[in-house]
Parts: sequence; C-alpha cells; structure tokens
Amino acid sequence: SWNPDTDCCDWSCVTCDSTNRINSLTVFSGQIPALVGNLPYLETLEFHKQPNLTGSIQPSIAKLKGLESLRLSWTDISSSVPDFLSQLKNLTFLELSFNNLTGAIPSSLSQLPNLNALHLDRNKLTGHIPESFGQFIGNVSDLYRQFVRNVPDLYLSHNQLSGNIPTLFSQMDVNRIDLSRNKLEGDASMLFGLNKTTQIADLSRNSLEFNLSEVEFPTSLTSLDINHNKIYGSIPMELTQVDLQFLNVSYNRLCG
Repeated sequence: SWNPDTDCCDWSCVTCDSTNRINSLTVFSGQIPALVGNLPYLETLEFHKQPNLTGSIQPSIAKLKGLESLRLSWTDISSSVPDFLSQLKNLTFLELSFNNLTGAIPSSLSQLPNLNALHLDRNKLTGHIPESFGQFIGNVSDLYRQFVRNVPDLYLSHNQLSGNIPTLFSQMDVNRIDLSRNKLEGDASMLFGLNKTTQIADLSRNSLEFNLSEVEFPTSLTSLDINHNKIYGSIPMELTQVDLQFLNVSYNRLCG
C-alpha cells in the first residue's frame, strides 16, 4: 500500500495525527532509513522480527524528540546500545531485545525521566549494570515515610553482564526486574524491602551470594525466582505472609 501517489496516512502500518503528520511507523521488512529522522512528529517507531536487519541503530533517530515508544527487536542488529538514546526525553518504552547488541550498557539511559520499561534482554551485552541505574531520574515516592525512587521495569536477562548489582538499588522501587541468565555476583538483597512495591523478580542463573533468611520481602511480591545461585540461609517465615503465585529457590545452598 506504500504508493507515493497516495496519501501516506492511508498506508498500512502508518498512522497520522489530526494534522496529517505521521506519528506512528511500524516496519516489518527492509532497513532503518536515515530519513526516518525527518519525521519530527513521530511518537512510535517499531522495527520488529526482521532477521535481515543488520548494522547499527540509525543515529538519525536521535532527532525524533517527540518519540515515546521505540521498539527494535528480533533483528540482527549487532552494534552497541547507542548513547544518543538518552536524548529522547519523552520515551516511556524502550525495547532493544532479541538482537545481537554488544558492549556495555550506557549509563546515560538513567537520564530518561519518563521511562516506564527498559528491555535490553537477549543480547550479548557485557560489563556491569551501570551505577547510575540506581539513580534513575523518575518520580520519588514517600512509601511508609521512606523515600523510594521509582525505576522503570528492567529486563536485562540473557546477556553476559557481570559484577555486583549497584547498592543504590536499595533506594529504587522497581515493579518488575529480570536479571536472569547473566554472570552477576554478590548481594541482591537490596532489591527487596518492606517499603517497596516489587511484584516480579527473576534473578535466576547467576552467581549471587547472600543470606536469604535476612531478606525482607515486600507484601506486593507475586513471583520470585532465584534458582541456580549461591544463596544460603533459610527460607524466611515472612514469605508465608506474601501472596506468592510462583516461587523457585532450587539449586542454591539453602538449609533448615
């Protein structure tokens, strides 16, 4: 339907606003054109399930200051996660999953003030989780008289991330977090707390090592997966007060 002799607002996978400006573009074949940066009213850009899409993420995307949702997933893109994405201050949803992205996660992504979800899972990312991810520029909530900074849902699983989880996560309130299948070490207890509203946490298949019996879990928790780690101690009685729908603590060093 992409006939240049017809109104582009009538093309499939294209939507326009009331002024006939393109504000949503979904592409299922071809490459990311540099000229996509010339669509200043674009709010949604999606390149999904394109195994022939290679190369790097188009730098001209940085010109799309009104972009709210960016989805580049299930492709063969093999560059690093570009730092220029932090310039898209209106982003509420960023998905770069199921690609071949390499290198470190840019710390500047924590400067996205409106981000609700960050998907970087199923790539080949290396290095540490940025310390700045413990200081996301989001809304600050006063929960139980303890100030907790809201952080977007974080999906960083199936990469090669290593090192410790930043301790500043103790000040963050994340609803859903998936750090599974990486090479993370050390403590992860700071992700939890009675003053938090975390619902789903998957930390499985890492090398995390901490005392489970000393962890205070939020009553909002519905799913906890910490299998295949080096977690020790006993399962705390307080977990019986949590309305869990899924619990997996297998392949650890628990006792009692």
